[in-house]
Amino acid sequence: MPQSSTMNFLHTLSTVLFIVSFHPFTRAKPDTYIIHMDPSAMPKAFSSHHSWYFSMLSSISDTSEAASASSTVTSKHLYTYTHSINGFSATLTLSELESLKKSFGYLSFTRDRPLTVHTTHTSQFLGLNSVSGAWTAPNYGEDVIIGIVDSGIWPESESYSDEGMAQVPTRWKGKCESGTNFNSSFCNKKLIGARFYNKGLLSSHPKLTTPMNSPRDINGHGTHTSSIAAGNSAKGASYFGYASGTANGMAPRAHIAMYKVVWRYGTYTSDVLAAIDQAIQDGVDILSLSLGLSVDNNVLDDDPIAVATFAAMEKGIFIAASAGNDGPLYWSLVNGAPWMLTVAAGSIDREFDGILTLGNGVQITFESLYPGNFSRNQMPLVVMDECASVEELRQVRNNIIVCKDHLSISDQVENAESAMVSAAVFISNYSYLSELYTRSSFPAAFIGLDDGQTVIDYIKQNSDPRGRFQFRKTSIGTKPAPKVDAYSSRGPFLSCPNVLKPDILAPGSLVLASWSAVSEVTKVGSHPLFSKFNLLSGTSMAAPHAAGVAALVKKAHPDWSPAAIRSAIMTTANPFDNNLSPIKDVSNFNQPASPLDIGAGHINPIKALDPGLVYDATPQDYMKLLCAMNYTSKKIRMFTKLSHDCMNRSLDLNYPTFIAFFNDDGLSTSADKFEQEFQRTVTNVGKEGMAYTAKVTGMDGIKVMVEPPKLVFKQKYEKQSYKLRLEGPKLLKKDVIFGALSWRDDAGKYTVTSPIMATTITSQ
Repeated sequence: MPQSSTMNFLHTLSTVLFIVSFHPFTRAKPDTYIIHMDPSAMPKAFSSHHSWYFSMLSSISDTSEAASASSTVTSKHLYTYTHSINGFSATLTLSELESLKKSFGYLSFTRDRPLTVHTTHTSQFLGLNSVSGAWTAPNYGEDVIIGIVDSGIWPESESYSDEGMAQVPTRWKGKCESGTNFNSSFCNKKLIGARFYNKGLLSSHPKLTTPMNSPRDINGHGTHTSSIAAGNSAKGASYFGYASGTANGMAPRAHIAMYKVVWRYGTYTSDVLAAIDQAIQDGVDILSLSLGLSVDNNVLDDDPIAVATFAAMEKGIFIAASAGNDGPLYWSLVNGAPWMLTVAAGSIDREFDGILTLGNGVQITFESLYPGNFSRNQMPLVVMDECASVEELRQVRNNIIVCKDHLSISDQVENAESAMVSAAVFISNYSYLSELYTRSSFPAAFIGLDDGQTVIDYIKQNSDPRGRFQFRKTSIGTKPAPKVDAYSSRGPFLSCPNVLKPDILAPGSLVLASWSAVSEVTKVGSHPLFSKFNLLSGTSMAAPHAAGVAALVKKAHPDWSPAAIRSAIMTTANPFDNNLSPIKDVSNFNQPASPLDIGAGHINPIKALDPGLVYDATPQDYMKLLCAMNYTSKKIRMFTKLSHDCMNRSLDLNYPTFIAFFNDDGLSTSADKFEQEFQRTVTNVGKEGMAYTAKVTGMDGIKVMVEPPKLVFKQKYEKQSYKLRLEGPKLLKKDVIFGALSWRDDAGKYTVTSPIMATTITSQ
């Protein structure tokens, strides 16, 4: 998961909006709400929605608490939203909130809840280089604008150099806002926009003073994510000698616009909505979101990110969003709205190691990110069993202490730190250790039981057992990779289970990228260390990878819809690792990962540029889905801003995946059958005269039929439809059965693949 300091950020997102802080009769601390309004209800007497909302606030204000109604309204109002949702935010007493609900045009309100942040070699691992692939013709993402909603930016980083950049697109309407230690001169042809939003934060914390009231990033998270998406080449990048090389973003010639909403004391829905609202108006092409609501609060029509990004999608903006860091349980995924690309996180083919060399020459390799200098001289090895006594550890602190896993590792590490030991070996049966342990503040090896027994046996067999440490070892090309990491949230998406999520797997574990120069990255002993680059893990890191790849596709195909770009990324994904075996799930004993873990597979930017066929979808298609989910016309108006009669309904969205729930009613027998049919339409984006044949793999025990089994396209952009039918027993052999449908062209150039999933899992 991202570094613990970044996980302290809380955020909130609401729907079409109006945000209101309310003062209950007990005069408790004000809350913030987002109110959704019907824009068509605005009386003709008002020249703008902003003036209408101000008039509404004035009419319901408890003026006894202020010198005048005008000053009261000004102090209560936070934001007016016109592009992402329709509504506004303000602080209200409980009675004012109740009065507002009676106003003409009122739709609904949501509380301004907190959000969480979901917190180089990855470009080469994805096959991007300047010799072959996506970084040759056609592009490096030139002229595409990526909007990042995050913690700000450190503009002095080499990743934001505008060397080799094209001019700022003339369509761009954004700007660089000045503030604390930041002015417009920091922007250039790479960083073309920078804004900051904290009215929601300050409304919830009236006495708070923000230390960096500007787009400048003092946390590091926003600098990290934005440089992953579109950072320029930064030579000499490393994390204290680990991962040395040149750091490149996925789309190194794309432009960056930063919208700062993440603050040390929290992140609020009202601010995030204001950022997305402005990004739409400014003219971004791609939005990258590495934050979201908690799983418990993630209801589609009550999720401001979902509502706001629907409006962005309608304007042709592609949205990549992190799936969340609450894995590996099913139903833990967030940001699963079907109009955005939901990104899971996996490893890459790189490891960071230390080496423990015993006195007999035996070497034990272990994962480590220890950044300090350490003597290569041999030191005595001392077994301290469970390392439960700090006082006993102090007496041997000039040795390499060896701790056995009888207590929790965290207690042992804490005791060793308190005793200020020189070095330590921790023996554990945990197969998956937190990244926090590999970043220990003192030289330490975390090893398994087998290697641990080797160390114990050596110590027992020698009168003067000794060992020495080496650090800062980086290995490239490790196998197997990628794997889906345990923290990555899993589908299905609770609010819309009929659309298989997540969509894609992208690099998210220990990703090297630029960092804020004033944000501590680690400690050695009690001394904080700082760096221009940092290694972080989380779906926060995976989402900007996908956003950058989307920028490459957008540059190659500027007229494609967000759904077509998403389809290109998904249907060309690779379900196999670099051993040509199915991608493994770290949390499930390295068993093959399912589409609920990795979606369509690992992102492949080179193939995404030329997918052959795409599954397209329009805003009207999403409306049909919302109608089929029994959303009322009032709720649908929050998304679409228009009335919709729901005459056409369908849960069968034209999506490049298939999921069927074989729900057992508890009375089913082995003879009972389940059937489900899907219909899909594909568009030929290859050349004319193409023919594709269907092939189904996997789906053990379930019959899969595709009709017609062959699709022939005479023209480019021609559309063809097919049906896929699943038949099988209600009582499945396993909770999750999966496979894939591949359309292969006769010439062998294209393979357009969609995962198929049948499951009996429930959210209960």
